[in-house]
Amino acid sequence: MTGSRRFRSTFLHFLPRPVRATALSAGALAACASLTAGCGAIPGATGGSGDGPIKVMTWAPQDTDATNKPGMPAMARAYGKWINSRGGIHGRRLEILTCNDHNDSVGAARCARRAATEGAVAVVGSYSQFGDSFLAPLESAGIPYIGGYGVTNDEFTGTMSYPVNGGQPALLAGLGRALAAACGPVSLVRPDSIAGDQLPALLDSGLKAGGHAPAGDQLAAENATEYGDQAEQALRYASQGTDKAPVKGLTGATATAPAGQQARKGCVVPALGDRTDTFMDSFRRTRDAYPSVRTATVLGSVDQSVINATGGASGPYEGAYITGWYPPASDRRWKPMKRVIDEEAFGDNRIDPADAGVQTTWIAYTVLRAALEKIGEGEVSADTVRRTLDGGLKVSTGGLTPTLRWPYASRLAALGLPRLVNADVSLQVVRGGELVEAEPARGSGIDGITDMTSTLENADLD
Repeated sequence: MTGSRRFRSTFLHFLPRPVRATALSAGALAACASLTAGCGAIPGATGGSGDGPIKVMTWAPQDTDATNKPGMPAMARAYGKWINSRGGIHGRRLEILTCNDHNDSVGAARCARRAATEGAVAVVGSYSQFGDSFLAPLESAGIPYIGGYGVTNDEFTGTMSYPVNGGQPALLAGLGRALAAACGPVSLVRPDSIAGDQLPALLDSGLKAGGHAPAGDQLAAENATEYGDQAEQALRYASQGTDKAPVKGLTGATATAPAGQQARKGCVVPALGDRTDTFMDSFRRTRDAYPSVRTATVLGSVDQSVINATGGASGPYEGAYITGWYPPASDRRWKPMKRVIDEEAFGDNRIDPADAGVQTTWIAYTVLRAALEKIGEGEVSADTVRRTLDGGLKVSTGGLTPTLRWPYASRLAALGLPRLVNADVSLQVVRGGELVEAEPARGSGIDGITDMTSTLENADLD
C-alpha cells in the first residue's frame, strides 16, 4: 500500500499491563447523575427492556489512511436484518447502531460514549486499536464488549470484555509451531520498541515446542516508510543455513542451524502490524536474489483483502504460511454466514466472507444471540447481558471455535491474559492468491484447528 499512514501496529497492544481502575470517580458520578447531562446510560439501564428494540453497537475504522474494516459494521447490519426478518429474538427487534472510530483514540472514545448514550446493551464484533480509550467508557456504563478483533491487550484483561479468538498471542505461537517443521532458519522482523520486545518470545514458544532454534531477531523502526535494509538482512539470515555467525543486526539465533533444519527453506516472518505491507514492498524487490526463502505471517498483519490489494497470485504473499483463528472461508462451517450475506447483503462488496473481521463479527453476534435467548422474556439490558455471560453461559459456534465461555480467569491468567479463552489457530497458505487450508509439515503439531494454550503457557515473557 502507498500513502502516509499513522502507524498503530496490531501487534503492539496485547502485552501484560496493570488493569485500570474501573470505578468512576466521585466527580464523574456527579457529572453523570442525569441522563440528560449527556454522559450516557446509567449502568445496567435501557437498551431493549420491555417491548422496544434491543440496541447494540458495532464499530470499526472506515475511510482512513490506515487499517479499515468496513465489512464489520456491514456484516452487523446484515445480521440484524436477518434476525428481524424472522421475528427478532423473543419478538424483539435488533437495532444495530454503527460507528466509525476513524483509527483515532478520540473517535474510539466517542463511539463508546455514544453506545452508552443511546442505550446499547452490548458492543459486538468491533475493531479498534484504542482499547485505552474505548473500554473505560464502556466499563463505566456497564456495557459488555463482545468479540472484539483481538488487537489490544485490554481485550484480554478487561472484566467486561468477552473475546472470541486468541488475538495475536495465539497466532504467533501457532505460527512458530508450524514453522518449526517447515522452515530452516527463521528471521523475525519486528518493531524496535518495548512492546515489540515481547514478540520473539511468543514466536519462539512455538518454535521451541517443535524442537526448532529461536528465530533471528531483526529490529525495525515502527514508523519507517521503507525497509530495504531490514529485508536484505532478514533474507540473508534466512538463507544462510549453516553460517557460523548470525547476520549483523540479528540476535537470538543459535550459531549453527540444528541438523535437519539446514536442508529446509528459510522463512522470513514480518510482524510489523500496519507496516507489514510496507516491508513486503521492500522484500519483493530484494527476494529474487534469495530463491530458497519463503514468507510467513499472521492474520492481523495480512488478510485476504491485503493479499488481493498486493497482487493476489502474483503478489509477495503467494506461498506464504499464515496462521488464523478460524477455518478457511471455503470450509462448510461458514455456510450459515454466507447464506445470511446472500439473503441480506447480496452485492455489498464491503462484506468479504474470507475477511477475519467479518468472520469475527458473525461469531460475536452468535454469542449475543445465545445470551439474549438465555435471557428469554426477561429484561434485556447491559447488566442482564453481562450477568448472563458471566453466569457460565456456554456458546456453540457450529465448530468455528471451541465452545465459548468466560470464567473469571482463564488458564492464561499467569501470562497476563485472563480473558483469553480460545487459543485455537488454523494454518493457512496463500495459493493462487487465495487463503486456503495448508497441509501441515510432518511433525508440525498443527493439524486443522489446534489449541495453543499449552504452548503459550510456556512462553517466557520476562
